[in-house]
Amino acid sequence: MVIIVCFMTPYSREGKYLEQALKKGTTTVGLVVSEGVVLAADKRATTGYFIAHKHAKKILKLTDRMAITISGVVADAQAIADTLRGYIKYYQLTAKRPLKVRGVASIASTIIFASRAFPILVQLIIAGYDDAPRIYSVDWFGTITEEKSFVTGSGSPIASGVIEAEYREDLSLEEAVRLAVKAVSSALKRDAASGEGIDVVKITSKKYEELPKDEIDKILHSL
Repeated sequence: MVIIVCFMTPYSREGKYLEQALKKGTTTVGLVVSEGVVLAADKRATTGYFIAHKHAKKILKLTDRMAITISGVVADAQAIADTLRGYIKYYQLTAKRPLKVRGVASIASTIIFASRAFPILVQLIIAGYDDAPRIYSVDWFGTITEEKSFVTGSGSPIASGVIEAEYREDLSLEEAVRLAVKAVSSALKRDAASGEGIDVVKITSKKYEELPKDEIDKILHSL
């Protein structure tokens, strides 16, 4: 934080950029259960109070067993995701084994921390299944924490309340999907920067699965 203040003042162009970027909105949710991980996110991309895109993909596939959710500046997040895919492929070719979720989170952390003078303004959930289901959060300072449940974005205060009230590690995968949808749906009702629907991804030891819209709609109607 001190380093950013040294390079940026509230009156500098970079300082104004940081101030505006921190206002960007979204809602992403990640949950770990015994069977795997569940990720959910809204689809609205905003520029200030303007809805810039109504079908934004905020859950990006990294491998057949790993994904990343994005919150913050879209270009920064997409660049991070592309860079991580490159590191993952390089590691697979040279080490002859898959890179674990913690390793991918560490690479993301290193990239973000090295750019702290000109911050990469993202907050990420990096999730997947290696020898177990795992979720790591990486913030715009490069801090890594392993989580059982995590929420990012402007809708996080609303979605977090739902998660805190109902999350348990012994939830089934389908129960976790329902909870993730409920949490994001709650944020959509009160956070103006989140909206346009929900994307959901399930990752287990066997497969990476994006839920179809009709299945998500059924969950929403049952809430």
